[in-house]
Amino acid sequence: MSDKIKTIGVLTSGGDAPGMNAAIRAVVRTAIARGLKVKGIKRGYAGLLKEEIVDMDTRSVSDIIQRGGTILYTARCEEFRTAEGQEKGAEICRKHGIDGIVVIGGDGSFNGACKLANLGINTIGVPGTIDLDIACTDYTIGFDTAINTAMEAIDKIRDTSTSHERCSIIEVMGRSAGYIALWCGVANGAENILLPERYNGDEQEIINQIIENRKRGKTHHLIINAEGVGHSGSMAKRIEVATGIETRATILGHMQRGGSPTCMDRYYASMMGARAVELLCEGASNRVVAYKGGDFVDYDINEALAMKKDLPPFQYEVSKLLVR
Repeated sequence: MSDKIKTIGVLTSGGDAPGMNAAIRAVVRTAIARGLKVKGIKRGYAGLLKEEIVDMDTRSVSDIIQRGGTILYTARCEEFRTAEGQEKGAEICRKHGIDGIVVIGGDGSFNGACKLANLGINTIGVPGTIDLDIACTDYTIGFDTAINTAMEAIDKIRDTSTSHERCSIIEVMGRSAGYIALWCGVANGAENILLPERYNGDEQEIINQIIENRKRGKTHHLIINAEGVGHSGSMAKRIEVATGIETRATILGHMQRGGSPTCMDRYYASMMGARAVELLCEGASNRVVAYKGGDFVDYDINEALAMKKDLPPFQYEVSKLLVR
């Protein structure tokens, strides 16, 4: 164990994701097993700047692994984007004896972690986002739960869409990434999947397809629309006018962030949280834990943030074959 690390902090930042509590639990219990003290930082970087810092022990994380959200709460913090806010955050860490921090969040959270590392606070990032948009990792905490939550909701909407012989546009989350839409579009048997990485804006093509499908006897039409494409409500109105078929838009929204995490999210988050502590104990800093090629690995945060991610070509091509 590095002599430098005696007390670590843990925080969750940005959008919440199911499985964050499992990661917190793993961080706390692994650290204590390694003889470290643990402090929980509430409300992300905003809470750090306000010194919302509490001691944590094994009991602090009892009975949380099955809960969605994050017991440490989360918030966004404009002040921490400034050099003054970052200096203040590093000084507060030193004041509370925190010489290492595990940051659970997305790419914005990792930017903050990198700034703290540059100011002498050892930091390890753990990818927590339902969007699956962090390029260095094949998995991000919360994605599996989010797609299952969305899939179940879409199945229900499809039932009523079929009963009323209507067209349904269902908008799923993901910011500028289309992974949730891609997975749900395939899993829910959608007729169209609109992805920000690929959608060309040709609404007339969709309208023509709806009309042709109705002529062939298809009584309903399901469109999965990614958040990065958006405008589902206005799109539904235009499609209804053009086709004469009742068209409804449903935005699933933040329900995709909540709920009890799946086994996959609980297990992978636990492994990632534990690995983050191990890295701190090894004296590492400015690293992000990742799941790549079937193993838990780590990358330099700057290297990870510089990586680009696109939809897997094979998966996208198959999705086009399956929609009709």
